[in-house]
Amino acid sequence: MPRPPRFQPDASCTHSRRPSHLWPVVWASLRKTAVILCLLLSGTSLSPTRGQAKIPLETVKLWADSFGRDLYDTVTKYSGSHLLQKKYKDVEPSLRIQEVDGLELVRKFSEDMETMLHRKVEAVKKLVEAAEEADLNHEFNESLVFDYYNSVLINERDENGNYVELGAEFVLKSNAHFSNLMVNTSLSSVQLPTNVYNKDPDILNGVYMSEALNPVFVENFRRDPTLTWQYFGSSTGFFRIYPGIKWTPDENGVITFDCRTRGWYIQAATSPKDIVIVVDTSGSMKGLRMAIAKHTISTILDTLGENDFVNIIAYNDYVHYIEPCFKGILVQADRDNREHFKQLVDKLMVKGLGVVDQALREAFQILKQFQEARQGSLCNQAIMLVSDGAVEDYEPVFEKYNWPDRKVRVFTYLIGREIAFADRMRWIACNNKGYYTQISTLADAQENVMEYLHVLSRPMVINHDHDIIWTEAYMDSKLFTSQAQSLMLLTTVAMPVFSKKNETRSHGILLGVVGSDVALRELMKLAPRYKLGVHGYAFLNTNNGYILSHPDLQPLYREGKKLKPKPNYNSVDLSEVEWEDRAEVLRTAMINGETGSLSMDVKVPLDKGKRVLFLTNDYFFTDISDTPFSLGVVLSQGHGEYILLGNTSVEEGLHDLLHPDLTLASDWIYCITDIDPHHRKLSQLEAMVHFLTGEDPDLECDKELVREVLFDAVVTAPMEAYWTALALNISEESERVADMAFLGTRAGLLRSSLFVGSEKLSDKKFLSPEDEASMFTMDHFPLWYRQATEQPAGSFVFNLRLAEGPGSPGEPVVVTVSTAVAVTVDKKTAIAAAVGIQMRLQFLERTFWAATQQCGAVDEPCPESCQDSDLDCFIIDNNGFILISERSQEMGRFLGEVDGALMTQLLSTGVFSQVTMYDYQAMCKPLNHHYSAAQPLVSPISAFLTVTRWLMNELLLFLVEWSAWGSWHVDSGAKAKAVFHHSHEHKKQDMLQPCDTEYPVFVHQRAVQEASGVIQCGACQKIFVMQQIPNSNLLLLVTDSTCDCSIFPLVLQEATEVKYILAVLQNARVNSAHNASVKCDRMRSQKLRRRPDSCHAFHPEENAQDCGGTSDTPASRPLLLLPVCAWMLPSQLLR
Repeated sequence: MPRPPRFQPDASCTHSRRPSHLWPVVWASLRKTAVILCLLLSGTSLSPTRGQAKIPLETVKLWADSFGRDLYDTVTKYSGSHLLQKKYKDVEPSLRIQEVDGLELVRKFSEDMETMLHRKVEAVKKLVEAAEEADLNHEFNESLVFDYYNSVLINERDENGNYVELGAEFVLKSNAHFSNLMVNTSLSSVQLPTNVYNKDPDILNGVYMSEALNPVFVENFRRDPTLTWQYFGSSTGFFRIYPGIKWTPDENGVITFDCRTRGWYIQAATSPKDIVIVVDTSGSMKGLRMAIAKHTISTILDTLGENDFVNIIAYNDYVHYIEPCFKGILVQADRDNREHFKQLVDKLMVKGLGVVDQALREAFQILKQFQEARQGSLCNQAIMLVSDGAVEDYEPVFEKYNWPDRKVRVFTYLIGREIAFADRMRWIACNNKGYYTQISTLADAQENVMEYLHVLSRPMVINHDHDIIWTEAYMDSKLFTSQAQSLMLLTTVAMPVFSKKNETRSHGILLGVVGSDVALRELMKLAPRYKLGVHGYAFLNTNNGYILSHPDLQPLYREGKKLKPKPNYNSVDLSEVEWEDRAEVLRTAMINGETGSLSMDVKVPLDKGKRVLFLTNDYFFTDISDTPFSLGVVLSQGHGEYILLGNTSVEEGLHDLLHPDLTLASDWIYCITDIDPHHRKLSQLEAMVHFLTGEDPDLECDKELVREVLFDAVVTAPMEAYWTALALNISEESERVADMAFLGTRAGLLRSSLFVGSEKLSDKKFLSPEDEASMFTMDHFPLWYRQATEQPAGSFVFNLRLAEGPGSPGEPVVVTVSTAVAVTVDKKTAIAAAVGIQMRLQFLERTFWAATQQCGAVDEPCPESCQDSDLDCFIIDNNGFILISERSQEMGRFLGEVDGALMTQLLSTGVFSQVTMYDYQAMCKPLNHHYSAAQPLVSPISAFLTVTRWLMNELLLFLVEWSAWGSWHVDSGAKAKAVFHHSHEHKKQDMLQPCDTEYPVFVHQRAVQEASGVIQCGACQKIFVMQQIPNSNLLLLVTDSTCDCSIFPLVLQEATEVKYILAVLQNARVNSAHNASVKCDRMRSQKLRRRPDSCHAFHPEENAQDCGGTSDTPASRPLLLLPVCAWMLPSQLLR
């Protein structure tokens, strides 16, 4: 790397803006900025100088015009763009351009979605009725013996070849409707987590009762073949799923899936809630007790959702919030906040004495303040007390804050095996409408924490209020961890199932929850892509402002070779995707369920953020009745507001549709083929032909879209003969200009024709499912189509394509060239199609170097060519990426990475502008933690203690597995080990974390078609000339290669993480208090949200005395001492 020059900036060239919080970085940045400014101010000139005669402007213009003319002639010839334009012109009298009514469109889409979702609700209601009726007619039998299809054991045989118990033969067949999984559509199967005994009387009675759901599952699916998974999650832990499926344990032999921890179950079982978790961190909580307490809190957090609010208070000698920034408030229990709390809980340390009354006062005060301010959930309120006992006088606290109304429930979790304080902890819960449990082992936490959900569900159960809930978007990757299930986004509709028996009415017994999944992809098919235009799209968001579906939602990230869900993929806010809506006018209107419209200037990223389009979009929005969802439709102003309508006969259209070079967008719905099993084998094109010929009268097709396809097929049919004749006339390999020609229409019709054999294609992925960006998908039109529509009429857009893969990563392979075909009728212009070719890179280079050999009639001496040793020539596109350079390794790279001085000059003179873009769904590497330099020099005692502690932990885990500690089954040992090590393994594996980033995109200003200048580079001057290539998005740059301008820093197009702290320079020091304040303000800020309509907090008939009791027998003393001894090793000695 060249050494920076010695440069002393004068006062006029310095500035004090500070981009980082570290002083050395600040100083380096200041110096760099000062260098650039001073060099530009002192050395830039647009007037000719003595050296500039080496690059005559007229000669460069001649080269650019000659190259542009050759390119235009070649591309128009091979693409047939003039012929296609003529064909549309010929049928212009029969064409009609219709303006799209956005409000009418969004209302129509919303009604269709409402109808679809209503069918799912009706199916779930039938399941609720059947389950409650079956329970009403069932009498509990303690000694019931009943065989059922256990999802794990079905089709399993013992060593004698006989089916194992609960594992009878269960016929499974691959089914395309269920992601090609092996299923049984005649029966359901039953899954249980490892820590639930499959022959427990409660389980057997519940499974026996729920057998009544089988015929309802089948009938629901018969009535609505679009239904996917239907299921019943029991409050006892079993999960009945239809269609029946084989469930395979994980690599440890454990089934960790517990339906009661899923969002759909929790949301349906309880109303929204405000929770304050109060945890004891006094000295008595050391060792395994603290580990159990941490796991208990983590489990409680997992039961919360985006409609809930939470905070955590720790207490010993004093009371403190584990997140000081959240002092005195409740925060929404979204995924980000829950994970943040988990990390802080993991760091809790124990010391001192426990004073619980102060902590309870603080918790009551928060809840009271939020209730009075009409903040939080405005429904249930509860305090979760996690402690190994309470000794002081806490009764006055309840008298002052909670009695006699008892509006805040108090749930108590006694940690450890000691029972000395059990009565006190139970008294607290029973006198505050809560529930008491004792948690002695890590495995106890799950079952005991779930008890609070049953208590909160009592008022709803007693009232028999069957609230319908819809979940946020989620990927249920845990549901089929061992199956080849694609990670698709779902929402679930769910309803609670109650016991209607009069004798248990006051107990409010929740039997479970029934639900059914809806693939959001299927829902979005009801907003057909062809009606939205080239840049248009539809999106959905929830009452909390979170995205359900949006073309810019990026739920996955790549870790090595695997795609994984991002930790916060289902809590991406609308304002983080539509980030131009800075005043959140759109977000507010949609959350409030309003119907309306607004316009916004937006910057749309393209080509993985390398490019940007500047559009003015019209947003139309409305709610979807009886759901918490809102729908938005976006149309771009200009050609996006119009749709081209033509007409042709079915006979003529069919003839031209059956050409081998024609395909349709595979993701679009021309005809419905996914309901009838006989139709699933048909492609969309085959289904359309069956529909048009009357071969299959049962097929349902979109008649408007089919009419458009037929018209496009007729108009574009002559292109096939044109391309074929062209290919036949190419005889020599040296004449090969292009690999293929292609076109696409607004109806998703795609034609392509090869000029070479398929084995000789430079880019085999283009126009294939492997390259989604080049195809019509549900989310977007092809990249080459979108770029072409924003080019001036008659102009071509050139895009260098790079090879992707292990063979030749980043190597340029071919140039995609495309142009749009526009049609104007009655002063309205619509885009009818886009057409283009894949040009060979070698041909582009040959044409360019040949053009630069020319020299016009000018007085100045003409250089031989761009290959002269004194000159550097580049062809770059309108975003600054190099298509042609003398050095092949520079092709495909951004100009600023190759020549920082030239890019800086182009920016400063206005040839290019820099646009800042944002990615609020990015993943970044966490900052490295810097330890003391003396850390490796560990004393022998410290090393010994470290090893000893590790051995103790491993021995403990072995004993837990081997001895079936407490009432835990042996099978759960692996689960305990997984839970115990979860946080440590998670830290090792999760190398990336969610973050916000900003990145620059560089755009050529079309008004600047030529420029020249001189850059002062220390002892020499660098001359440059820029000239626009006519009818293209390309620029010719010619520079003097003899002047070394490496003193200029490179201009990089890379993303940097946005730090939400305001760095202030004060005598070379950072005002850290102010930084923390800005960051805290962002964390505390709570966006507008719409609360769920229903709330069930209390009921006068509720039996509050059903509030828990003692459980578990004491463990053996040696086993208890082991973890205590292991954890008591002073952590200070290990550092």
